[in-house]
Order: sequence, then C-alpha cells, then structure tokens
Amino acid sequence: MTPETGLRSAAESVPLDWAAVRRHLAAHGHRLDADPPPRQFAGGLANLNYLIHLDGRPAVLRRPPMGDLPAGSFDMAREFRILSRLPDALPFIARGLYLCSDPSVIGQPFQIIEYRSGLVIREHLPPHLAHRPDIGARLSRMLLETIAAIHAVDTEAAGLDDLGRPEGFLARGVSGWRKRGLAALEDGTEALHTGIGTWLERHIVPDGPPALLHNDFKLNNIILDPDSFAPRAVVDWDQGTRGDPLFDFATLLTYWIHPGDPPAMHDMEQMPAVEACLCSRQDAVADYARLSGRDMSDFLFYRVLAMYKLSVIFLQLGLRYRTGVTREQRYAHLTGIGTGILEFTHEIAKGRAF
Repeated sequence: MTPETGLRSAAESVPLDWAAVRRHLAAHGHRLDADPPPRQFAGGLANLNYLIHLDGRPAVLRRPPMGDLPAGSFDMAREFRILSRLPDALPFIARGLYLCSDPSVIGQPFQIIEYRSGLVIREHLPPHLAHRPDIGARLSRMLLETIAAIHAVDTEAAGLDDLGRPEGFLARGVSGWRKRGLAALEDGTEALHTGIGTWLERHIVPDGPPALLHNDFKLNNIILDPDSFAPRAVVDWDQGTRGDPLFDFATLLTYWIHPGDPPAMHDMEQMPAVEACLCSRQDAVADYARLSGRDMSDFLFYRVLAMYKLSVIFLQLGLRYRTGVTREQRYAHLTGIGTGILEFTHEIAKGRAF
C-alpha cells in the first residue's frame, strides 16, 4: 500500500484543526508539514487515522471517534504505551512517536505513530490474489505464527507486565458479556441468551498463564508485505491488555468462517476466510497448539465465549438502529446478524458445530 492508496479525498475526510495540531507540535519540538496536506485513511469505523508528514517523514495521527465516548474506551494513552515499548520485542509493531494527552488541542487526546506501508486485506480478497493456489496456506500460516508470536512476548522485559488485570479475566468476561447480551437482545431470544450464559458459567475454566493480548486480531488489522505476505505492522492496539491468550486466539477464530457456516457468519464480512481458502478452524487450533505449546483440551469454553461476545457486539450495534439512535442503513441488518451468530453459538455449545 503506497501512501496514496486507501486514503479518502479531502472532501470525504473528517476535518481536524490542523493549525492547532501544528502549533502544539511546534511547541514540543516537532514540525507538521503542510505539503503534502494530511489525508484520512479510508478504513475503520471507530478511531480516525490520518496520514501526515512529521519532521519530513510520513507518520499516522490517530485519535478517537467524534462525539461522546464510553468511559475507558479508545484509550490513546494505553495504546501509545504499548506501541512505544512493544517494537523492541516484535519487529512488526509500528512505534509510537508522540502522545498528546491534552484534549483541548483537537477535542480528544491523540497520538502519532510510525507509518508502515503495505497491503491490507479487508472484507474481500483483492482480485490479483484471488486465483493464487498458495494464498490460503500462506495467509493461514502468517496469521497463526503472528498471533503466537504476540502471545510469546515477555511482558516483563517489554515493560508491560502491569498492563490489564489478568486475575479473574475469564470470569469477568462471562459476567460482563452476559449483562451486555441481556441489555441488547432481540425480542424472543431470551432463552438463547440464558442458555448460553448458563453453559458458560457451568463450563468456565481457570485462567491460563497471562500473556499479551491484542483483543481484535484479524486480517484487516495487519499490514502485509505485498510480495511475501509477512506482517509489516499489526495495528489497532487500543484494546490491548494481558489475560488468557486462548481467548485472544478464540477471537481470531470467530472471523475464520467456513463455506458451510450459517448465513450470518458470512454476512458479517469481517475476514475473507472462504475467498482466501484459509485452513479449517480445526487445523488452525492444532497449528496454534503446536506453535504456542499450549493445552487446547478446554478450548470449547473459549470458543463459545468468544462467539457469544461477537454476537453481542452485533446486537449492540443493531440496538442503535432499533432504538433510533442512528438511522444509517448499514446498521439496519446488524441485529439479524447478531441473532444468527447467537444461534450458531448455541449449536457450538451443544457440540453440533465447531
């Protein structure tokens, strides 16, 4: 991806007070170049990312979404802390360069991150890759090796050993997503939510040894070398924490769809697993076990919890449309997707699917 690829036009970009940014950076010894002007990246629905030139070199300015934000979400300081330390442990992490914690400059804190160019594969496989017979095996291997490398980071050596609250991580996940699910459910699905929630509480396992978690690791959060498909940068670390790594891996598998999965799994369009002919989920579990050395015998619990979380996220987004918070049509079908994923989660918990 060259700097011009995947950028919005000036008219489509969400405007920022670039004069205020320029003054702030100048006061801290940096120069925001006016030529070329900042441009917003096209990808993403939450945080806003802009290609800028800082001190004569390309960089990325990243800020939270516009409007009121839930407490603790879109934490620029948390993400900057990870990005300013993790590159010393992993070569595929773009380094955090600068953090502005003063919300008065542009309305929210922001950070500036090293720019890494490359290929980003989003909802669909690019046409020039669609007929390559090796693409599925290469992308599968890259995804599994990359997430295993993240989970193998020595967080103490990286200065991240106090990140998050690993103790009780899984129990908090079960109780928290149960509450969110019951608050966002579609009418007539109470029994499904109750049944899955009860199953999770009955089958909860002890927390595994904590590791660094990305918390939304999937193909479109990786910038790839366009020739070798090696990761140049894993991005979007604002949910990064420490906890049981099997939940992080299970989150990746929620996007790893099979041709025979229910329609809702295809309709969410998060990762082109079928188009790319990724390996099966069962093979992915076996390969991750080999790469990480972790015991996967209790993996069904993690699989069900991660799938339930995914269903609730779609139901929460759909609730915004159902309650009139937004009338954007892209939200209109999200409740149906969430309920469809919920039904599939129930089948997985009952052992009738994986």
